[in-house]
Amino acid sequence: MEPNKISGILSIILGLIFIIFPIFSTAALSILIGVSLIFFGIALVLSGFTALNIVIGVLTILVGLVFAFNIQALSVLFALQFYVIGILMIIAGIIGIFSDSKISKIASVLMIILGIISFALGGFSIAQPIFAAVLIGVALIIQGIRLYLE
Repeated sequence: MEPNKISGILSIILGLIFIIFPIFSTAALSILIGVSLIFFGIALVLSGFTALNIVIGVLTILVGLVFAFNIQALSVLFALQFYVIGILMIIAGIIGIFSDSKISKIASVLMIILGIISFALGGFSIAQPIFAAVLIGVALIIQGIRLYLE
């Protein structure tokens, strides 16, 4: 079997696990990210005793501890991503409306609407960590299908 098909199947299975067991999946992912960041921070501190390595290493270890012991941190990170995307889409839509470029005014209004929807998704993600897990699961399933069909 081709590597893409195997990756696709594994991605679909992982996506289903995220949807079926969202709390467990979110906790496991948050702990995995936290432990990875802790090890990365330790490696940074030990790799060279420069001030920058030590500062970034210590900050990375602190962020890793937050992820390892707080499941909500993943939801906040996910929400932050939605907020940044929403702001960029709203700004792009406003620029499109007021510019004389060939960008359609309807497309610009749709961009603003999608930016507002992105903001709402960020709010849902902060309010419910389960929401982030379900979105990750859906994204993994879509990616798995794409990989399998390649």
